[in-house]
Amino acid sequence: MRFLTAGESHGPQLTLIVEGLPSNLELLSEDINGELRRRQGGYGRGRRMKIEKDQAQIVSGVRHGYTTGAPVAIVIENKDWKNWESIMGPDPVDSEVKKQVTRPRPGHADLNGAIKYGHRDMRDVLERSSARETTVRVAAGAIAKKLLKSFGIDVGGRVAELGGVRDSYTFDGDLEQLKTVTEASPVRCMTSETGDAMMAVIDEAKANGDSVGGIVEAVVTGVPTGLGSHVHYDRKLDARMAMAVTSINAFKGVEFGIGFSAAEKPGSQVHDEITYEDAGFSRSTNNLGGFEGGMTTGMPVIVRGVMKPIPTLYKPLQSIDIDSKEPFKASIERTDNCAVPAASVVCENVVAWEIANAFLEKFGGDRLGEITVNYENYCQWMADF
Repeated sequence: MRFLTAGESHGPQLTLIVEGLPSNLELLSEDINGELRRRQGGYGRGRRMKIEKDQAQIVSGVRHGYTTGAPVAIVIENKDWKNWESIMGPDPVDSEVKKQVTRPRPGHADLNGAIKYGHRDMRDVLERSSARETTVRVAAGAIAKKLLKSFGIDVGGRVAELGGVRDSYTFDGDLEQLKTVTEASPVRCMTSETGDAMMAVIDEAKANGDSVGGIVEAVVTGVPTGLGSHVHYDRKLDARMAMAVTSINAFKGVEFGIGFSAAEKPGSQVHDEITYEDAGFSRSTNNLGGFEGGMTTGMPVIVRGVMKPIPTLYKPLQSIDIDSKEPFKASIERTDNCAVPAASVVCENVVAWEIANAFLEKFGGDRLGEITVNYENYCQWMADF
């Protein structure tokens, strides 16, 4: 599978094209809209989410509720477009209407993109580099989740840390409980007292015109052994997943299982001992987060991503005007002061996409029934191994 996205933050719409989905997969707009609603929620979100009511319009590749095997195209309208049509429209306008942006914001793509693509107006950069694009990445993940669900693979996520406040929860194997608790939490946290402390940190940052980041965790259960491969660097699934997670706006790091803390421990406390029972091979622990040698082990996949604080601040940092070369306080675009809870949803959908893509590489076919037969045969092979 592969997907492409198009669209700008204040353009008329965001567009997603997914190619490689099998036919006969049940897919409804609501399967996608539910994930879009989750992305728009969370404590610390700004005014933009009060304007946008993201709804996916499936415009091709699905007929009467089922995929046809053709590319699936999805459109999500930007409700704010009506306020930006003269500024963001495709037709030429005079410079007064254009409202040229010449002051790059620290922490954004503004200056680098302007230098790379030769733009004197950095709106041509910031509109596409905006985290608004994660809307359609979540839509792609929602499709992936629907496919995975057909094979008993489920995905959830949580906020593990926010603004220095860390949740003590460790995944215990009950994904349904994780999903139930985090859906009820404004910060998608598993412990209510920790959640209250996280919200206090967000409130303090907002009062100071500042922003906060955090760590989010995605969990995938029901993953079979052997997705990915050890034979080449670009076939290692954990490597591909690390790339996908760090490609999310503002994400600066990724870890699996116990992650970076493995550097502090001896090998005897890191590697997962192998066991065998009636159900087959397993691991007594899951310190490596469901991966060995670039392949899934059959244990839950546990991935965490680090999100830096949002760089647009209401207490702006110094910048330099690219025309006058004079120092200025960086311009302010409408923003959240914390998007970590929303980023948790984005992360789990990005992870879902990578798992689904690897699943189809392993068990691929042109129709869902063909993939099902391939998967069932492999499950029998594992049972007899």
